[in-house]
Amino acid sequence: MAFDPIRAEIRFGYGLSPEISPPSSVAEMLSGVSGPDKMADAFPVESMQFFSGKLTQQVELARALRKAKTEEESFEITETSQELRREFYVYRREFMAQSILRRTHSATAFRERLAAFWSDHFTVVGKNSFYKALVDTYSEDAIRPNLSGRFEDMLIAVVTHPMMLLYLDQRQSVGPNSLLAEKRGKGRGLNENLAREVLELHTLGVDGPYSQTDVRELAELFTGLDYRQDKGFHFARGKTEPGPETVLGKVYGQEKGRLKDILAVLRDLARHPVTARHISSKLVMHFVSDDPDPSLVDRLTAAYLDTDGDLSALYATLLEAPQAWDAPLANMKPPQDFIISSLRALAVPAETFAGLNARDMRRLVTAPLQKMGQPWNEPLGPDGWPEEDGVWISPQGMAARLQWAMFAPGALLGVEPDPREFVVNALGADAPADITFAAGAAENRREGVAVVLMSPTFQRR
Repeated sequence: MAFDPIRAEIRFGYGLSPEISPPSSVAEMLSGVSGPDKMADAFPVESMQFFSGKLTQQVELARALRKAKTEEESFEITETSQELRREFYVYRREFMAQSILRRTHSATAFRERLAAFWSDHFTVVGKNSFYKALVDTYSEDAIRPNLSGRFEDMLIAVVTHPMMLLYLDQRQSVGPNSLLAEKRGKGRGLNENLAREVLELHTLGVDGPYSQTDVRELAELFTGLDYRQDKGFHFARGKTEPGPETVLGKVYGQEKGRLKDILAVLRDLARHPVTARHISSKLVMHFVSDDPDPSLVDRLTAAYLDTDGDLSALYATLLEAPQAWDAPLANMKPPQDFIISSLRALAVPAETFAGLNARDMRRLVTAPLQKMGQPWNEPLGPDGWPEEDGVWISPQGMAARLQWAMFAPGALLGVEPDPREFVVNALGADAPADITFAAGAAENRREGVAVVLMSPTFQRR
């Protein structure tokens, strides 16, 4: 099968929209990734640096509360802190809406799918109400600017981003023989979380050629990676473990506390042949099939190695492969993609969705996603959301999808679209005859639209 614009929009994007023309070629899809980020301009999300003053204030308030001498003083500080917390809650809701609007209204949906893919590959989760609001800023800072560059550049941006350092407790990691450990005592220890996830999840994979010794030595090399609320990423030389470290047989850190040695090991890990295959396999699983074609993985791996991890070359190899278009649409849409592709098919106006108040956002988005099993920006662990279909095909999850399909279209639009038109908008002119018939034969618009949204054809990508 050759390039197909309908399949391009469904498999590699977020589904069809009556208001957005699907891509006309692979070249157009690729240029949509490397060109101007129009969706970021249309639906902005602030960078984490924007919040430095507010985060510093939060730390100062917590410190002041501990030192408060009177009940009245404690009450005033608590009120100010709660007001700041409410402000971050509003940011969290706004950034979620902006992220969904980007995916719903993008004419370059492959770009949005890639941004979501890499954000999941490099998962972070906010550990308190302040940082929960900043997960989308992490993607804005570290993922989106590196979508069409080299994998190593994205890896470095991610590993040095404050949200990753906070999520994996890198700030607590202190070299056992560092200046800080000597000054404060040996109780402050090494934390291996970041080193382990970089090897196990971000680069080589769970079955990669590394040992526990490699994990520990990489963790010692990573000491010094730190974060300050007022400045963002910070390299704390006092925390660094002195002396060289050996990772996968190569020695790094000949001189004490050198950030460039950390960057060097990340570049070496990014260019490792096992990393190339791990990343290639994940891309094929995500976009084509849970059971990846070994020959397609081989092609992507070769492209990765030939270009030192040039992501644009990797995407081109994927999109130009016959398997990308021949394989049936079999992967189950995760809940977030189901809702977003529904919003696209329904052509929900941007101003309508952006205008939802907190109550309606909970009713129409956050609560349904929770019931479907994929709460926004809250995967269970650093390995992100699972790719396997079975995770999403549960009685509770499917019941929640049906409930959403029955009430959300009317709640968002006021009046549901004519199912006879909607089936074409959602599935294309070649929609299966049985679904077309069932939609047209439904007793009312509400049920007809739900028939389309719950059809196996719409649920797959």
